[in-house]
Amino acid sequence: MNITDVRIRKISQEGKMKAVVSVTFDDAFVVHDVKVVEGQNGLFVAMPSRKTPEGEYRDIAHPISSDARGIIQSAVLKAYEEAI
Repeated sequence: MNITDVRIRKISQEGKMKAVVSVTFDDAFVVHDVKVVEGQNGLFVAMPSRKTPEGEYRDIAHPISSDARGIIQSAVLKAYEEAI
């Protein structure tokens, strides 16, 4: 899995959600609405999610392994830091 592009779609100075990004994998597959969020322990990446009828949020797309999550988070946070 290669991340070939990270595009910052929206940056917000207010609130906990700091940015919305799109991540492209292998120049063939894109995931939109990945979010950069300010948490208690600093910035983290939240995958796109949808609210269920029960009021819970469930990820629409997400990495299977912690290694994949780390790769995505590193690339997204690097692009975010460069953008601000």
